[in-house]
Amino acid sequence: MTDNEKFKTAAMDWDEELRKCFSQHPNELYHDVGFQFLLTAVLKHEILENESSLGIGLEAANYLAGRFNPVGKFIRAWNGDKIGWAIIDCMMNLSLLFWASRVTGDPRYKHIATIHADTTLEYGIREDGSVCHILSFDPETGEFIESIGGQGNAPDSAWSRGNAWAIYGFANAYRHTGDSRYLQAAKRVAHHFIAALSEDYIPYWDFRVDSIENEPRDSSAAAIAASGLLEIAELLPKNESRIYADAAINILNSLTENYGTWDKPEHHGILIEGTGHKPANENINVSLIYGDYYYIEAIAKLNGWKRRIF
Repeated sequence: MTDNEKFKTAAMDWDEELRKCFSQHPNELYHDVGFQFLLTAVLKHEILENESSLGIGLEAANYLAGRFNPVGKFIRAWNGDKIGWAIIDCMMNLSLLFWASRVTGDPRYKHIATIHADTTLEYGIREDGSVCHILSFDPETGEFIESIGGQGNAPDSAWSRGNAWAIYGFANAYRHTGDSRYLQAAKRVAHHFIAALSEDYIPYWDFRVDSIENEPRDSSAAAIAASGLLEIAELLPKNESRIYADAAINILNSLTENYGTWDKPEHHGILIEGTGHKPANENINVSLIYGDYYYIEAIAKLNGWKRRIF
Protein backbone atom coordinates (compact mmCIF):
# COMPACT_ATOMS: atom_id res chain seq x y z
CA MET A 1 0.00 0.00 0.00
CA THR A 2 2.75 2.46 0.92
CA ASP A 3 5.92 1.52 -1.01
CA ASN A 4 7.72 2.23 2.27
CA GLU A 5 11.03 0.36 2.29
CA LYS A 6 10.94 -0.28 6.04
CA PHE A 7 7.84 -2.46 5.63
CA LYS A 8 9.46 -4.32 2.76
CA THR A 9 12.53 -4.98 4.89
CA ALA A 10 10.45 -6.19 7.83
CA ALA A 11 8.52 -8.63 5.63
CA MET A 12 11.28 -9.78 3.31
CA ASP A 13 12.65 -12.89 5.00
CA TRP A 14 9.56 -14.44 6.56
CA ASP A 15 8.89 -16.86 3.71
CA GLU A 16 12.39 -18.28 4.20
CA GLU A 17 11.85 -18.50 7.96
CA LEU A 18 8.54 -20.33 7.55
CA ARG A 19 10.04 -22.66 4.97
CA LYS A 20 12.33 -24.05 7.67
CA CYS A 21 9.27 -25.54 9.36
CA PHE A 22 8.96 -28.14 6.59
CA SER A 23 12.22 -29.74 7.73
CA GLN A 24 12.48 -28.62 11.35
CA HIS A 25 8.85 -28.84 12.54
CA PRO A 26 6.98 -30.98 9.98
CA ASN A 27 4.34 -32.14 12.47
CA GLU A 28 3.39 -28.54 13.28
CA LEU A 29 2.29 -27.69 9.74
CA TYR A 30 -1.17 -28.62 8.50
CA HIS A 31 -3.98 -27.10 6.39
CA ASP A 32 -3.04 -23.55 7.38
CA VAL A 33 -0.03 -23.44 5.06
CA GLY A 34 -2.35 -21.39 2.86
CA PHE A 35 -2.65 -18.61 5.43
CA GLN A 36 1.06 -18.85 6.21
CA PHE A 37 2.52 -18.82 2.69
CA LEU A 38 -0.02 -16.79 0.72
CA LEU A 39 0.88 -13.71 2.75
CA THR A 40 4.62 -14.36 2.64
CA ALA A 41 6.03 -16.31 -0.31
CA VAL A 42 3.13 -15.83 -2.72
CA LEU A 43 2.69 -12.12 -2.07
CA LYS A 44 6.46 -11.61 -2.25
CA HIS A 45 6.58 -13.37 -5.60
CA GLU A 46 3.59 -11.45 -6.94
CA ILE A 47 5.07 -8.07 -5.97
CA LEU A 48 8.78 -8.65 -6.56
CA GLU A 49 8.77 -11.58 -9.05
CA ASN A 50 11.12 -13.35 -6.64
CA GLU A 51 11.99 -16.84 -7.96
CA SER A 52 12.94 -18.25 -4.57
CA SER A 53 9.55 -17.22 -3.21
CA LEU A 54 7.86 -18.90 -6.17
CA GLY A 55 9.53 -22.16 -5.17
CA ILE A 56 8.53 -21.77 -1.54
CA GLY A 57 4.92 -21.04 -2.47
CA LEU A 58 4.77 -24.11 -4.71
CA GLU A 59 6.32 -26.25 -1.96
CA ALA A 60 3.50 -25.13 0.33
CA ALA A 61 0.90 -25.81 -2.38
CA ASN A 62 2.28 -29.32 -2.87
CA TYR A 63 2.08 -29.91 0.87
CA LEU A 64 -1.54 -28.73 0.99
CA ALA A 65 -2.48 -30.83 -2.05
CA GLY A 66 -0.89 -33.82 -0.33
CA ARG A 67 -3.44 -33.55 2.48
CA PHE A 68 -6.30 -34.23 0.05
CA ASN A 69 -8.39 -37.34 0.71
CA PRO A 70 -9.63 -38.40 -2.75
CA VAL A 71 -12.29 -40.77 -1.39
CA GLY A 72 -13.81 -38.29 1.02
CA LYS A 73 -13.12 -35.36 -1.36
CA PHE A 74 -11.73 -33.08 1.34
CA ILE A 75 -8.46 -31.56 2.52
CA ARG A 76 -7.58 -32.92 5.90
CA ALA A 77 -7.44 -30.50 8.83
CA TRP A 78 -4.84 -30.64 11.61
CA ASN A 79 -2.57 -33.58 12.44
CA GLY A 80 -2.87 -36.35 14.99
CA ASP A 81 -5.57 -39.00 15.03
CA LYS A 82 -8.43 -36.92 13.53
CA ILE A 83 -7.55 -37.92 9.98
CA GLY A 84 -11.14 -37.68 8.74
CA TRP A 85 -11.76 -34.07 9.75
CA ALA A 86 -12.24 -31.09 7.47
CA ILE A 87 -12.95 -27.56 8.74
CA ILE A 88 -14.60 -24.42 7.41
CA ASP A 89 -11.41 -22.36 7.90
CA CYS A 90 -9.74 -24.29 5.07
CA MET A 91 -11.88 -22.50 2.48
CA MET A 92 -9.41 -19.65 2.91
CA ASN A 93 -6.43 -21.88 2.09
CA LEU A 94 -7.77 -22.89 -1.32
CA SER A 95 -6.40 -19.72 -2.93
CA LEU A 96 -2.92 -21.22 -2.56
CA LEU A 97 -3.97 -24.06 -4.86
CA PHE A 98 -5.71 -21.78 -7.36
CA TRP A 99 -2.53 -19.68 -7.47
CA ALA A 100 -0.35 -22.77 -8.00
CA SER A 101 -2.44 -23.82 -10.99
CA ARG A 102 -2.18 -20.35 -12.47
CA VAL A 103 1.61 -20.05 -12.19
CA THR A 104 2.40 -23.65 -13.24
CA GLY A 105 -0.36 -24.30 -15.76
CA ASP A 106 -1.11 -27.56 -13.92
CA PRO A 107 -4.88 -27.90 -13.33
CA ARG A 108 -4.55 -30.54 -10.62
CA TYR A 109 -4.19 -27.95 -7.86
CA LYS A 110 -7.42 -26.17 -8.79
CA HIS A 111 -9.21 -29.51 -9.19
CA ILE A 112 -8.40 -30.32 -5.56
CA ALA A 113 -9.51 -26.85 -4.47
CA THR A 114 -12.88 -27.05 -6.25
CA ILE A 115 -13.57 -30.59 -5.05
CA HIS A 116 -12.93 -29.51 -1.45
CA ALA A 117 -15.13 -26.44 -1.95
CA ASP A 118 -17.92 -28.66 -3.30
CA THR A 119 -17.67 -30.95 -0.27
CA THR A 120 -17.82 -27.98 2.09
CA LEU A 121 -20.78 -26.59 0.17
CA GLU A 122 -22.65 -29.88 0.45
CA TYR A 123 -22.02 -30.62 4.12
CA GLY A 124 -20.84 -27.40 5.77
CA ILE A 125 -23.40 -24.75 4.78
CA ARG A 126 -26.95 -25.10 6.06
CA GLU A 127 -30.02 -23.90 4.17
CA ASP A 128 -30.36 -20.86 6.43
CA GLY A 129 -26.76 -19.82 5.72
CA SER A 130 -25.35 -20.83 9.08
CA VAL A 131 -22.09 -22.77 9.23
CA CYS A 132 -20.63 -25.46 11.45
CA HIS A 133 -16.92 -25.71 12.23
CA ILE A 134 -15.85 -29.35 11.74
CA LEU A 135 -17.01 -31.99 9.27
CA SER A 136 -16.12 -35.59 10.13
CA PHE A 137 -15.72 -38.26 7.43
CA ASP A 138 -14.67 -41.90 7.44
CA PRO A 139 -11.17 -41.54 5.96
CA GLU A 140 -11.31 -45.05 4.46
CA THR A 141 -14.73 -44.93 2.78
CA GLY A 142 -15.22 -41.17 2.51
CA GLU A 143 -18.68 -41.43 4.11
CA PHE A 144 -19.84 -38.31 5.93
CA ILE A 145 -20.28 -39.05 9.64
CA GLU A 146 -21.28 -35.89 11.48
CA SER A 147 -20.86 -32.19 12.14
CA ILE A 148 -18.82 -31.25 15.21
CA GLY A 149 -19.06 -27.93 17.07
CA GLY A 150 -15.31 -27.47 17.40
CA GLN A 151 -14.68 -23.86 18.36
CA GLY A 152 -18.40 -23.19 18.14
CA ASN A 153 -21.01 -23.70 20.83
CA ALA A 154 -22.43 -26.99 19.52
CA PRO A 155 -22.70 -29.12 16.35
CA ASP A 156 -25.90 -27.30 15.39
CA SER A 157 -24.75 -23.83 16.43
CA ALA A 158 -23.34 -21.05 14.28
CA TRP A 159 -19.77 -20.13 15.22
CA SER A 160 -19.44 -16.55 14.04
CA ARG A 161 -15.83 -16.77 12.86
CA GLY A 162 -16.72 -19.91 10.92
CA ASN A 163 -19.46 -17.97 9.19
CA ALA A 164 -16.91 -15.25 8.38
CA TRP A 165 -14.47 -17.77 6.88
CA ALA A 166 -17.30 -19.11 4.70
CA ILE A 167 -18.33 -15.65 3.48
CA TYR A 168 -14.81 -14.85 2.37
CA GLY A 169 -13.80 -18.35 1.31
CA PHE A 170 -16.71 -18.94 -1.04
CA ALA A 171 -16.37 -15.43 -2.50
CA ASN A 172 -12.75 -16.34 -3.28
CA ALA A 173 -13.80 -19.67 -4.80
CA TYR A 174 -16.16 -17.80 -7.12
CA ARG A 175 -13.51 -15.25 -8.07
CA HIS A 176 -11.11 -18.05 -9.02
CA THR A 177 -13.62 -20.29 -10.83
CA GLY A 178 -16.61 -18.22 -11.97
CA ASP A 179 -18.90 -20.94 -10.55
CA SER A 180 -22.06 -19.11 -9.47
CA ARG A 181 -22.84 -21.75 -6.82
CA TYR A 182 -19.97 -20.42 -4.76
CA LEU A 183 -21.12 -16.81 -5.02
CA GLN A 184 -24.65 -17.80 -4.03
CA ALA A 185 -23.24 -19.68 -1.03
CA ALA A 186 -21.18 -16.64 0.01
CA LYS A 187 -24.27 -14.43 -0.23
CA ARG A 188 -26.42 -16.89 1.73
CA VAL A 189 -23.92 -17.03 4.59
CA ALA A 190 -23.52 -13.24 4.44
CA HIS A 191 -27.27 -12.75 4.82
CA HIS A 192 -27.28 -14.98 7.91
CA PHE A 193 -24.27 -13.14 9.35
CA ILE A 194 -25.69 -9.66 8.76
CA ALA A 195 -29.12 -10.58 10.13
CA ALA A 196 -27.60 -12.08 13.28
CA LEU A 197 -25.36 -9.14 14.17
CA SER A 198 -25.90 -7.32 17.43
CA GLU A 199 -26.72 -3.62 17.62
CA ASP A 200 -23.09 -2.51 17.40
CA TYR A 201 -22.44 -4.78 14.36
CA ILE A 202 -19.89 -6.95 16.22
CA PRO A 203 -20.96 -10.59 16.65
CA TYR A 204 -20.86 -12.68 19.75
CA TRP A 205 -18.50 -15.65 19.42
CA ASP A 206 -21.43 -17.87 18.42
CA PHE A 207 -24.77 -16.75 17.03
CA ARG A 208 -26.63 -19.55 18.84
CA VAL A 209 -25.52 -19.40 22.44
CA ASP A 210 -28.36 -20.06 24.88
CA SER A 211 -28.11 -16.54 26.27
CA ILE A 212 -25.86 -13.63 25.29
CA GLU A 213 -25.52 -12.51 28.90
CA ASN A 214 -21.82 -12.47 29.83
CA GLU A 215 -20.86 -14.07 26.52
CA PRO A 216 -17.82 -12.60 24.72
CA ARG A 217 -17.83 -10.95 21.32
CA ASP A 218 -15.37 -11.86 18.59
CA SER A 219 -13.86 -8.83 16.90
CA SER A 220 -11.83 -11.15 14.65
CA ALA A 221 -15.03 -12.63 13.18
CA ALA A 222 -16.23 -9.10 12.48
CA ALA A 223 -13.00 -8.09 10.72
CA ILE A 224 -12.84 -11.25 8.58
CA ALA A 225 -16.50 -10.88 7.62
CA ALA A 226 -16.03 -7.20 6.72
CA SER A 227 -13.22 -8.02 4.30
CA GLY A 228 -15.23 -10.89 2.85
CA LEU A 229 -18.32 -8.71 2.45
CA LEU A 230 -16.26 -6.17 0.52
CA GLU A 231 -15.12 -9.01 -1.70
CA ILE A 232 -18.73 -9.99 -2.44
CA ALA A 233 -19.63 -6.36 -3.11
CA GLU A 234 -16.87 -6.08 -5.70
CA LEU A 235 -18.16 -9.16 -7.51
CA LEU A 236 -21.71 -7.83 -7.93
CA PRO A 237 -23.44 -5.09 -9.91
CA LYS A 238 -23.60 -1.80 -8.02
CA ASN A 239 -27.36 -1.96 -7.37
CA GLU A 240 -26.92 -5.35 -5.69
CA SER A 241 -23.60 -4.78 -3.96
CA ARG A 242 -24.69 -2.02 -1.60
CA ILE A 243 -26.10 -4.28 1.12
CA TYR A 244 -22.74 -6.03 1.47
CA ALA A 245 -20.58 -2.92 1.24
CA ASP A 246 -22.78 -1.04 3.72
CA ALA A 247 -22.64 -3.92 6.21
CA ALA A 248 -18.84 -4.05 5.90
CA ILE A 249 -18.53 -0.31 6.51
CA ASN A 250 -20.84 -0.49 9.54
CA ILE A 251 -18.70 -3.28 10.98
CA LEU A 252 -15.44 -1.43 10.32
CA ASN A 253 -16.78 1.80 11.79
CA SER A 254 -17.78 -0.03 14.98
CA LEU A 255 -14.42 -1.81 15.22
CA THR A 256 -12.62 1.51 14.79
CA GLU A 257 -14.73 3.43 17.27
CA ASN A 258 -15.33 0.77 19.93
CA TYR A 259 -12.69 -1.96 19.66
CA GLY A 260 -9.48 -0.20 18.64
CA THR A 261 -6.46 0.30 20.89
CA TRP A 262 -5.76 3.85 19.74
CA ASP A 263 -5.67 5.07 23.35
CA LYS A 264 -3.40 2.17 24.48
CA PRO A 265 0.00 2.86 22.88
CA GLU A 266 1.63 0.11 24.96
CA HIS A 267 -0.77 -2.54 23.61
CA HIS A 268 0.67 -4.66 20.79
CA GLY A 269 -2.63 -5.52 19.12
CA ILE A 270 -4.95 -3.33 17.08
CA LEU A 271 -8.35 -4.75 18.06
CA ILE A 272 -9.56 -5.93 21.46
CA GLU A 273 -12.27 -8.47 22.37
CA GLY A 274 -11.27 -11.26 20.06
CA THR A 275 -12.30 -14.78 21.04
CA GLY A 276 -10.01 -17.60 19.99
CA HIS A 277 -11.55 -20.80 21.38
CA LYS A 278 -14.37 -20.28 23.85
CA PRO A 279 -15.25 -23.97 24.51
CA ALA A 280 -11.62 -24.61 25.51
CA ASN A 281 -11.51 -21.33 27.48
CA GLU A 282 -8.49 -20.21 25.43
CA ASN A 283 -7.71 -16.68 24.19
CA ILE A 284 -10.90 -14.93 25.26
CA ASN A 285 -11.19 -11.13 25.13
CA VAL A 286 -7.75 -10.71 23.61
CA SER A 287 -6.17 -9.24 20.51
CA LEU A 288 -5.82 -11.85 17.75
CA ILE A 289 -3.33 -11.47 14.90
CA TYR A 290 -5.83 -12.63 12.29
CA GLY A 291 -8.41 -10.15 13.56
CA ASP A 292 -5.85 -7.37 13.22
CA TYR A 293 -4.79 -8.53 9.76
CA TYR A 294 -8.27 -8.67 8.23
CA TYR A 295 -9.17 -5.33 9.78
CA ILE A 296 -6.18 -3.72 8.05
CA GLU A 297 -6.90 -5.63 4.84
CA ALA A 298 -10.51 -4.40 4.77
CA ILE A 299 -9.42 -0.81 5.38
CA ALA A 300 -6.87 -1.20 2.58
CA LYS A 301 -9.62 -2.34 0.21
CA LEU A 302 -11.67 0.74 1.05
CA ASN A 303 -8.59 2.82 0.26
CA GLY A 304 -8.22 1.32 -3.20
CA TRP A 305 -6.00 -1.75 -2.66
CA LYS A 306 -6.69 -4.13 -5.56
CA ARG A 307 -4.12 -6.87 -5.08
CA ARG A 308 -5.88 -10.12 -4.19
CA ILE A 309 -3.93 -13.00 -2.69
CA PHE A 310 -6.69 -14.94 -0.96
